[in-house]
Amino acid sequence: MPSDDPRGSERDIARALIADTRVARLATVNPGLGVDVVPVTFALLDGGEDAPERIVTAVDHKPKSTTRLRRIRNISEHPDVTVLIDHYENDWERLWWVRLRGRARIEAAGPVFEEAVDVLVDRYEQYERHRPVGPAIVIAVEEWTTWQARP
Repeated sequence: MPSDDPRGSERDIARALIADTRVARLATVNPGLGVDVVPVTFALLDGGEDAPERIVTAVDHKPKSTTRLRRIRNISEHPDVTVLIDHYENDWERLWWVRLRGRARIEAAGPVFEEAVDVLVDRYEQYERHRPVGPAIVIAVEEWTTWQARP
């Protein structure tokens, strides 16, 4: 639903751009106050009237060097995160990016965890065969920024 609020239109543009995009980059702050960035699968959850929209990702079955992932530890200490979703191709007139900033929390079980995993399973066919076991990262989106080479 279009809005007179410029942030609402920014959200609408962002949602349209990322609808078919399959990978995002999650940036977290590490204990030394540096930034760690990793590619993640993701899905959006509507927040409803009283809650912000959320972007979710989860630890899945793909091979990892450890089960104590740095992104989980980083969020536990510094919950402010940034998610970047972008499109690149050689035709630079078709470039775009969406940056989402928000506060993340870790959900290892319960209804929020199940909702996050369900929406990821709906979005990625690979998760139908191997449902993510978690934990899930749930980010309350506080800021939407978009850029396009041409609208």
